[in-house]
Amino acid sequence: MRLSRRRFQQLVEEALAGVPEAFRQALDNVHVVVEDWPTAEQLASVGLPEDGVLFGLYEGTPLPERGIEPPLLPDRITLFQGPLEEACDNEDELREEIRRTVLHELGHYFGLDEDRLEELGYG
Repeated sequence: MRLSRRRFQQLVEEALAGVPEAFRQALDNVHVVVEDWPTAEQLASVGLPEDGVLFGLYEGTPLPERGIEPPLLPDRITLFQGPLEEACDNEDELREEIRRTVLHELGHYFGLDEDRLEELGYG
């Protein structure tokens, strides 16, 4: 399945709108972007081979690891449209996978590791 970038971004915005307000307020310094596919460097940064599958990537300093100085650059969550679309058969499946991916990457921002995200159902 293939959506226009505009429609895909609408699904991302829906997922972000579903984040509870208390958490959304903490996202001022987080930019969420959509790219077609991850680069080889992005895949390697999470230990995946060049043919690995990556739906999303959090880049930044998780909140619990920060000092008192504000970060110089915004944190970034990238969602990869190509792999997400390839994994889904219809828009409803894609909407759910985008939601899960957004929550997974936000979990990293809030300091959750892969094991904890798996326990919560966002692995």
